[in-house]
Amino acid sequence: MKDRLGINFSDQMPISVVPAGDSSVSPASGGRRDESGIDIPAELAILPLRGVVLYPMTALPLTVGQPRSIQLVDEAVLQRKMIGLVAAKSEDVEEPGPDDVYRVGTAAVVHRLRKAADGTILLFVQGMERIRIVEFTSTTPYLKARVEPFPDTFEDSIELEALSRNILELFRRLANLVPHIPDEMMMMIMNIEDPRQLAYLVATSLRMDVADAQEVLELDDVRDKLRKLTSILTRELEVLELGKKIQTEAQSEMEKVQREYFLREQLKAIKRELGEEDEQTMEVEEYRRKIEEAGMPEEARKEALRELARMEKMPTAAAEYSVIKTYLDWITSLPWNKVTEDNLDIARARQILDEDHYDLEDVKERILEYLAVRKLRLERAEERAEASEHLTDYIRREREGVILCFVGPPGTGKTSLGQSIARALGRKFVRMSLGGIRDEAEIRGFRRTYVGSMPGRIIQALRRAESRNPVFMLDEVDKVGADWRGDPSSALLEVLDPEQNRDFRDHYLDVPFDLSQVMFITTANLLEPIPAPLRDRMEILTLDGYTDQEKIKIAQQYLIPRQIRENGLRPEEIEITEEAIYKVIRDYTREAGVRNLERELGSICRKVATNIAEGMQSPTVVTEKDLIKYLGKPKYFSEVAERTEIPGVATGLVVTAVGGDITFIEATKMKGKQGLILTGQLGEVMRESAQAALSYVRSKARELGIDENTFLENDIHIHVPAGAVPKDGPSAGVTMATALASLLTGQPVNSKVAMTGEITLRGQVLPVGGIKQKVLAAARAGLETVILPKRNEADLEDIPPEVREKMHFILADHVDQVIRHALSDGKGG
Repeated sequence: MKDRLGINFSDQMPISVVPAGDSSVSPASGGRRDESGIDIPAELAILPLRGVVLYPMTALPLTVGQPRSIQLVDEAVLQRKMIGLVAAKSEDVEEPGPDDVYRVGTAAVVHRLRKAADGTILLFVQGMERIRIVEFTSTTPYLKARVEPFPDTFEDSIELEALSRNILELFRRLANLVPHIPDEMMMMIMNIEDPRQLAYLVATSLRMDVADAQEVLELDDVRDKLRKLTSILTRELEVLELGKKIQTEAQSEMEKVQREYFLREQLKAIKRELGEEDEQTMEVEEYRRKIEEAGMPEEARKEALRELARMEKMPTAAAEYSVIKTYLDWITSLPWNKVTEDNLDIARARQILDEDHYDLEDVKERILEYLAVRKLRLERAEERAEASEHLTDYIRREREGVILCFVGPPGTGKTSLGQSIARALGRKFVRMSLGGIRDEAEIRGFRRTYVGSMPGRIIQALRRAESRNPVFMLDEVDKVGADWRGDPSSALLEVLDPEQNRDFRDHYLDVPFDLSQVMFITTANLLEPIPAPLRDRMEILTLDGYTDQEKIKIAQQYLIPRQIRENGLRPEEIEITEEAIYKVIRDYTREAGVRNLERELGSICRKVATNIAEGMQSPTVVTEKDLIKYLGKPKYFSEVAERTEIPGVATGLVVTAVGGDITFIEATKMKGKQGLILTGQLGEVMRESAQAALSYVRSKARELGIDENTFLENDIHIHVPAGAVPKDGPSAGVTMATALASLLTGQPVNSKVAMTGEITLRGQVLPVGGIKQKVLAAARAGLETVILPKRNEADLEDIPPEVREKMHFILADHVDQVIRHALSDGKGG
């Protein structure tokens, strides 16, 4: 067993011992040094103490367990010798040596000793006087040292008296806060007149670190000891008083809650005696009424009544009470049986759709088809019901909702089209953006086990709409994220599946809610990021970019009137000519949609509004020549001719998140060792297309008039500009082959030609997607000829007639045809 480190005042109080003898003046200090007259031997056995400091004029119980310490105590008791007690610097050292103990300690005598059954010794020691170790004389069998008395110094003064009184007052306050300090101990300290004895007894009673306790012992002047103790007492009092305050506040809060509980119970009893209902009963009955009126399905009704029964048995102060109350608020406020009646007037719906959006005939026809089907189903409901009675294997239930996905570049009217559809149908409109959502609980809700749980955004939106059959737009479905919190796109599988969403279960509600009558419309810029299972559940409707003529019509019929209204103008105060609109489209915007076009038109309207507000003449006619004054210099120029005048550059067509666009494939050669360098952040598929294009051109070198040694003596570098933008896909294959053929034959590519198509090693041109968007991009860039795969011929039907008439299309099924038509000296076909 280890040496016990002593017992603090929470376990056993120290005993004050007043030494005999008088005090005398110490000439060396000029003050008074206490001289107790105790005969202290020049050499003492040293007993190290761990975790405790023994002071003069006090006594403490100790437990000794180490063999060397037991031998020391036995010899000291038998020979009635005085021992030296010094504190160890660290409690972690099992057998402290000379370097592990402090040099100042206390000479002490053993008063009582008792051996325990486990071999340890319980002893009671009395501190006599301070000693200072001069040097250690022996370390075996235990520590011995040559010591000298080291009495304290003090001088009677008003300051000493003030410090003593302050210590007494602080200790009295401490005793009031610490109930286990006995009254006898308090009375004994209050009656002490010797400042030195007061300091040591208070120090023994305080809870201190060994370092602080040793510092008190080592301080020479009693005034310094009292100052140190004042600081420690003040800090201890602050901690205890703060703890007392916290305990009092907590107790008061508990008493308040208990008092309120008893008062409520008494109030309930009084109301029962008077035959009145209490507030909780009234609240329960109100929820019961709401549940019955909500028109819930049977499962939801049973769950709501079960939760209500739990709430009825709980006190209102219970934490679970408010949780159940919030749940009942949600479940009773949902539109279980509230629907808006569809306006099935097809002519009116067509008129509204035409008023709000130009063109988009495919989407408008799909909405009108939905209305026509709804109208026929309602008119022939009885007939259909009779037919279904004769079906013995009628498994699939009839679907009422529709799930559409509008895919197209930004600014083509996808979101506003949803609002227009809701207006045409006479339904409520709800929009929810999915961009950046990464938590599945955003869709399905949070389970009620979590604090602050709530339903998912689907249920929240339906509650706001107050209808079970709104037009529900899920915007940016292609930008849903996924991380450790779950995959929201997987949660959407149930929402957007007509076979499952009749029984959609939100985690918070945990009862089925029928979403089958909701008209879901999702929007996306690209189809590829949407997971295949989710894409399979939706009907895809593509909204490709607009032609220049369509943009002019949209600007005249929709954008300019809206900007005139928003900028406080009157229609007669501004006119923008068709030529000016066309120039804005060609030179100030280059986009598939009309969002930037509307911004530029809004900028013109604001400048006109500024002129009118300053008193300048109106109306204003904005012509093509005025655009520099209103919009500054043109932002876009036709750079195809400039870029392709050098051999090795070909114009390709691509589809991006913002619609179709043109891109340039650049190729060059330098002396090297048959290497192929690819740059421009190309994806794996695009890099493979470049390899295939080079292999094909090398295989056809003789037919193309290329020196075969060129490949052996040169490195070839293919670069696709806009290097900060990642690129991938196979549709640039023919463009890369054409750029290589142009580079190695020295013939530049026709500046009016663009192309797209996948290439094989045998030179076949395979079909690609996005033909309409690519052709529209070529038209915006001022190109005249587009080379397409032969198998994409059917896609030409989707291109607006005015674009088909202006452009020349070459349908190729082999790369040889592409190269022949693309190079400047081969303007055929």
